[in-house]
Amino acid sequence: MTGGRPTAADLDDDAGQLASLPSILVGLVGAGIQASRTPRLHEREGARQGLRYVYKPIDLEALGLAADALPDILTAAQRFGFAGLNITHPCKQAVIPLLDDLSPDAAALGAVNTVVLKDGRRVGHNTDWRGFAESFRRELHDVRRERVVQFGAGGAGAAVAHALLTQGVGEVVLIDTDQARAETLAASLRERFGGGRVSFFSSVENAVAAADGIVNTTPLGMAKYPGTALPVGLLRPDLWVADIVYFPLETELLRQARARGCRTMSGGGMAVFQAVGAFRLFTGLDPDASRMLRHFEEM
Repeated sequence: MTGGRPTAADLDDDAGQLASLPSILVGLVGAGIQASRTPRLHEREGARQGLRYVYKPIDLEALGLAADALPDILTAAQRFGFAGLNITHPCKQAVIPLLDDLSPDAAALGAVNTVVLKDGRRVGHNTDWRGFAESFRRELHDVRRERVVQFGAGGAGAAVAHALLTQGVGEVVLIDTDQARAETLAASLRERFGGGRVSFFSSVENAVAAADGIVNTTPLGMAKYPGTALPVGLLRPDLWVADIVYFPLETELLRQARARGCRTMSGGGMAVFQAVGAFRLFTGLDPDASRMLRHFEEM
């Protein structure tokens, strides 16, 4: 280096070192994901693991596409050598018919948030439920959990309800604007956890009045979908409130809940711990979960 400026030889040396690192290319498919922290979270952990790790957002909204573009996106990802894709709203269930196989968790939940592309095959996994379960275990381990009202019965809702039941919740009450979807998810959960553990209500007021905790698994609260899944006037200080939305980290629901004295849990922990599982699937390496959590908090 001459005069503090890199020479051509320095640049060649740097390029050679970079080229010698193992390379991983992955992506995130969803709508309205420009604010997602997941790409930086993966890339930073990849760098710490000695990888050339590139994580590309594939934002359907920004591209003017809908979920029916998934077949073309998956084909393109395979052709361009992607190791895999994370899948988020609104594609977690729509992607399933396009896959060659499902992990046991993904098959049971009927939702996929991680697709591994390897040897010409597409295999769907679900790391969402373990992500939520780990966040819940760390942040809300001592709360009452006889009855929890969950808003949303889509792909993320299936994972969170499963996680709640594995964490000892006595009964999960599902509320969704699509009653048939709530009934279908309830039936699936009952097969795995027993008939008395899951129900669905059409009356939000009655369900919340009898609840110990509230979980939002709908997109409401995202920058793209402002608002709350329930009237905030129903919140009371003895409720705990969890949200899986993490951009923004403090949703309107959590802000209102804190103002009323509720204990709260943001979607940040779930975002990190599902990413831990996805990173492992994409790379075959064990990520440092504590380091990834610190990275997320620094963002």
